[in-house]
Amino acid sequence: MLIDSHCHLNLLDLTPFDGSVHPVMQEARKAGIGHMLCVSVDLETFPDICALAQEYAEVSASIGIHPNANKDAKISAGELLKLAATPKVVAIGETGLDYFRSEGDLAWQRERLRVHIAAAKECRKPLIIHTRQAKKDTVRILKEEGADEVGGVLHCFTEDWETAKEGLDLGFYISFSGIITFRNAGDLRKVATQVPSNRLLIETDSPYLAPVPHRGTPNRPAYVRYVAQCMADLRKTSLANLEDLTAENFFSLFSEVVAPA
Repeated sequence: MLIDSHCHLNLLDLTPFDGSVHPVMQEARKAGIGHMLCVSVDLETFPDICALAQEYAEVSASIGIHPNANKDAKISAGELLKLAATPKVVAIGETGLDYFRSEGDLAWQRERLRVHIAAAKECRKPLIIHTRQAKKDTVRILKEEGADEVGGVLHCFTEDWETAKEGLDLGFYISFSGIITFRNAGDLRKVATQVPSNRLLIETDSPYLAPVPHRGTPNRPAYVRYVAQCMADLRKTSLANLEDLTAENFFSLFSEVVAPA
């Protein structure tokens, strides 16, 4: 079974499907996708994510505010905890630091990350961490706030092995997206071969970062198969084995998700 451990179903452009997400879900099923984690990036679209999770058994949800979201969007750990109690919410995030897209004094990003970690520790749900050009501060805050108490995943990983190792030492999983299929991703592919088998995840981050051969088009959960095949080739194992181990890892990390019978 394939798992898309990080996607944004609610952000897909459904115009080609007459405004319905159902064809996307059917496509994913035909591609052997057994489960999808639909990840929150702001509070405004959280109800849409919850509606998808309620409609489709193979979808679970998270609650969080992306580090690039409006810096004026304030949230407390208490508010996150209330929303995290929503049925089928299994993680806190997407949270983290992004120094690539945001400019100026980014203390607000760091404080928001700390709030998410506090909420995750209180409700005992894993964290979904985004980091871009902020690896040192991200790891430092994870350590300072005791994120190792709940663990989580460094999603859409694009950093070096040193950063991956620090995340692994904190009990985090490492998730790779379609970026590993890109021609210029040689260094990242080397990192992908070093991550222990029991800490490896795959994702689409759809509708972004479509893998080769669909690069440059909107991404969809069904395309996680290309990520899986590339990863299997890199690690010199079978696609079936790669599917099994990443599915087992997903259900181990996100333990509230009920695995299909």
